[in-house]
Amino acid sequence: MLKEKWGLIRRVFHYARPYRTRIYILLALILITTMLSLVQPLVFRDLIDITVEEDDLSRLNTMAVLLFVLPVVNGLISIYKTRLNAAVSEGVVFDLRHDLYSHLQDMSIRFYTNNRTGELLSRLNNDVRDAQRAISSTIINTVTLIVKFVALLIVMGLLEWRLLLFGLLLLPIYIPISKRASKYMDHTAREKAYRDAAMNTLMHETLNIGGAFLVKLFGQRRAEIARFDEHAGAVRDIHIEKARINEQFSVWSKLLGAFGIAGVYWIGGYLVLEGVFTIGTIIAFAAYLSQFYSVLQSISELPPSLATSLVSFERVFEVIDLPPDIQERPNAVTLKDVKGHVRFEDVRFTYTSEDVNLHDPNRKGQVTAVFSGAESNGIYRSQARVQALDGVSLDARPGQLIALVGPSGAGKTTMTYLIPRLYDPDSGAIYLDGHDLRDITLDSLAEHIGMVTQDTYLFHDTIEMNLRYAKPDATMEDIIAACKAAHIHDFISELPDGYQTIVGERGYRLSGGEKQRIAIARVILKAPQILVLDEATSHLDSQSEKLIQDAMERVIKGRTSFVIAHRLSTIQSADQILVMNRGEIVERGTHDELLAKNGLYAQLHHTQFSLEV
Repeated sequence: MLKEKWGLIRRVFHYARPYRTRIYILLALILITTMLSLVQPLVFRDLIDITVEEDDLSRLNTMAVLLFVLPVVNGLISIYKTRLNAAVSEGVVFDLRHDLYSHLQDMSIRFYTNNRTGELLSRLNNDVRDAQRAISSTIINTVTLIVKFVALLIVMGLLEWRLLLFGLLLLPIYIPISKRASKYMDHTAREKAYRDAAMNTLMHETLNIGGAFLVKLFGQRRAEIARFDEHAGAVRDIHIEKARINEQFSVWSKLLGAFGIAGVYWIGGYLVLEGVFTIGTIIAFAAYLSQFYSVLQSISELPPSLATSLVSFERVFEVIDLPPDIQERPNAVTLKDVKGHVRFEDVRFTYTSEDVNLHDPNRKGQVTAVFSGAESNGIYRSQARVQALDGVSLDARPGQLIALVGPSGAGKTTMTYLIPRLYDPDSGAIYLDGHDLRDITLDSLAEHIGMVTQDTYLFHDTIEMNLRYAKPDATMEDIIAACKAAHIHDFISELPDGYQTIVGERGYRLSGGEKQRIAIARVILKAPQILVLDEATSHLDSQSEKLIQDAMERVIKGRTSFVIAHRLSTIQSADQILVMNRGEIVERGTHDELLAKNGLYAQLHHTQFSLEV
């Protein structure tokens, strides 16, 4: 098992390299405490064979002091050793957790749409915590036991080699038992990790505000409790199985140890009667042998323990080893003065789950179809298809307003996701001021693009902190000005805590329109050169929408803007209107030009927008 896992073990030790000085001190302390633990049986032998026999009171006092001082010194060293061990293990785990979280932040949106949040949290919490236990106990115990095992062999061999040979007769019996237990524990550890992750996923999905709202809305409380009981029961069963295997192995080890000690006393007693060696020798040897079998039992338990620990590391490294599909090229350009010229050239894109699926590896590489948009009065075909975008080309000049219209699921939102590189196209290219997006640093690209999505996300924090997320160094005057531009300042001012009001989980304490205006204020505060507004006024009433449109006209001026909207009033003044259907741009032009063509745009206008005319 160790041979197969050696690469993984070396990788774990790599994380310990920054702490090697402390580790060397820790190893020295392990050696010292081991040596001290070997002195006590020799004191007992001296008491029995020399001190008592010679009636030496002075020697008796010395031996008594030694029996008291040895555990005191050992205890003091152990306290410092434990503190040092904790510092090393917690440091290594901090680095591991940092690398895992940093890597998760580097993963694309594709990764998150193909993996369950509960699974990721399980690896970040449960598996990293189990890895910490492995470093603080399993690995340190391994070193301690190996040092003690070798020291005991040497001392017992010097004390009485014949009894040592008898004691070693049981060693081959431990090996097959240990291998069998290791095999079972490896399987049990993996099963435990999967079941823990499944339970965590269910809890995350049903205990967040959206999930709890859905459960109550559809009256599924009892059903969800039953689902949770099923997952929790599976976790309970695997923990019981793990405990059973551990105890069964422990009992076998203790029985073998008891047999060995009984045999040593029997043979040793016989040799004492024959005058071969003294009573003190057999008592000292029996004490050493007891330690030896205890160490041997612990060593034989190491493979199962290591198997459990390595599963946790494997699950953590499995995430770290997933290459981000959105990567920054080595010589990427940092854009500073952005004009906002955006160009799509024959862009094709498909939602796939290749190399990003953790919880269901059998689905890797499968294509995820676009399902949105059924037929509607014969105006357009169903949008269900495999390719989300099929040969899209456009040229948005600096400062232009580009409107994207079309049936739900036609590919409008997908296009906007490609602009800030939330995804990369399968073929074709997207350019910003003549630079391929893949040649621009991700930070500078994000700096110059602002986006308001359909589903506004707010952190469980104050309104001010949610706004500052766009510009951490913004002054309060900047924040208020942005909120006034988004027509949300008066509402915030009337709240009891004003800008310090906690918005709740995902902003659920606010209405949809209020959240959307805060999102608009947030992007106004950022002041990017490129704006993407995906149904940014969808949750607003007519009066609020008019106020927002007036504000957005000022914000959009001088910036390249992409607007997705079904309402005619939002897109009438656009420089270009791109009409999409089944992942293609089927029409383009101004509002009047498209109406004159009497094509899909005109049909959508006469049906969806007729009430607004």
